[in-house]
Amino acid sequence: MEVERGQWKSRVGFILAVVGSAIGLGNIWRFPYLAYKNGGGAFLIPYFIAFLTVGIPLMMLEQGIGHALRGSAPLAFARIRRRWELLGWWIVTFLTFGILLYYCVVLGWCVNYLGYAYNMQWGADTQKFFESTFLAVSKGPLDIGGIHPAILIGVSFIWFVNWFIIYRGISKGIEIANKVIMPILLVIMVTLVVWGLTLPGSGEGIRAYLTPDFAALKNPSIWADAFGQIFFTLSLAMGIMIAYASYLPARTEIKKNVFISCAVNCGFEVFSGFAVFATLGFMAMKGGVPIDEVAKGGPGLAFVTYPQMINALPFGGPAFGILFFAALIFAGFTSSISILEGFISGAIDKFGWSRRRVTTVVCSVGFAASLIFTTHAGLYWVDIVDYFLNHYALLVAGLLETVLVAWIFKAERLRSHMNAVGEGKVGKWWQYLVVIWIPLVLFVLLVADIYKSFEKPYGGYSWNVLGIVGIGWIVMTLIVAAFFTRLRWKRVVDDK
Repeated sequence: MEVERGQWKSRVGFILAVVGSAIGLGNIWRFPYLAYKNGGGAFLIPYFIAFLTVGIPLMMLEQGIGHALRGSAPLAFARIRRRWELLGWWIVTFLTFGILLYYCVVLGWCVNYLGYAYNMQWGADTQKFFESTFLAVSKGPLDIGGIHPAILIGVSFIWFVNWFIIYRGISKGIEIANKVIMPILLVIMVTLVVWGLTLPGSGEGIRAYLTPDFAALKNPSIWADAFGQIFFTLSLAMGIMIAYASYLPARTEIKKNVFISCAVNCGFEVFSGFAVFATLGFMAMKGGVPIDEVAKGGPGLAFVTYPQMINALPFGGPAFGILFFAALIFAGFTSSISILEGFISGAIDKFGWSRRRVTTVVCSVGFAASLIFTTHAGLYWVDIVDYFLNHYALLVAGLLETVLVAWIFKAERLRSHMNAVGEGKVGKWWQYLVVIWIPLVLFVLLVADIYKSFEKPYGGYSWNVLGIVGIGWIVMTLIVAAFFTRLRWKRVVDDK
């Protein structure tokens, strides 16, 4: 049985969806901090090297194979080699039933904080409010406790919106949502940057963000952070770009699409740093402390540092807070719907089910599974699961995916396809990068992460906890992926 595939109505809609997938929470709270701690402006050197030699070529590989084989990751990989279908299912499984579960919970936190911003309900001690009042963090990861009602409401809202958008399909759901959300997100970020630059002390923050320390380039960690950031920020090795490209028309400009979407994402990432560090400069000046003491990355920036800064604003604190948390929510939505589509497209391809049925089932199961992250131990579980999936599962998946496509399917064959369907030609430079350079980079990053973990357990957690929560989650996703792989196809796999 052949399943009718949806299709993008316009090239703009496709590019906005790709950019929306790439632009997420990490662009706003991870990149600026990485740049600051890794030599400021000097960090941009390895960052753009990684962008050109890993980001663009790997994005091209994923969009190329999705378009050439007309399928989600499970279907595309099965069409290359049947036994590699497991890799496709594992990628979309650990993404949807791993990363997406806690990602929706963090977005639920943002929904709550959007409401708190109206009257700055977090008070003067924002860290105590976040950890003790809001999350009511337990004593450890295995001290689960109950579910926080306010967080549950926020998470329910996030899952409902994701369900509604995906339920409507590619052109009427995902494409329209991105066409609406992305311009709004851009307007909000421009407003935050301009507002931040008007604050006293903002100049010091921008200097800290961009002033190059070229001595930092001698440190291997700056290169590892740069390549890791490019890999994560562009939604690579997640099955998303493969699924999205499978909905492109027969004639399409893959090379141009990739260059535009990658450039917009990375440009937004660098631009968002101005909003973050302008306000951090203001905070440092207001508190009379070095910027080192206020510069943080991750949830601490969004839920502790930014509320502190909003408290200190001379005027318009609630408005600034509403804009900031709205930006996080909009950025998160475009990423979360793309993650869902990776798994849902795989299920539709394999079982021939209707999109509405698959979407309802997956979102219901996903919502139920995400409840573990809404408990009093949720912050610990977010931290551990995020580390293991992003530092191990994604790197292993990316390495195996590159070997499968570039070595088994053959890079030359894929390059010929991309050149045949569009006017923009892909040169042999791409072939060398995906066959040799990218697998080498991913292997080195993976080995470095493994060595770091054995040298010292992550986050000060015990090995028992890391084994149960982190390794256990990876094993669970492998079992689920193996289950889906064993089920029979309801369509002709070899028909492209």
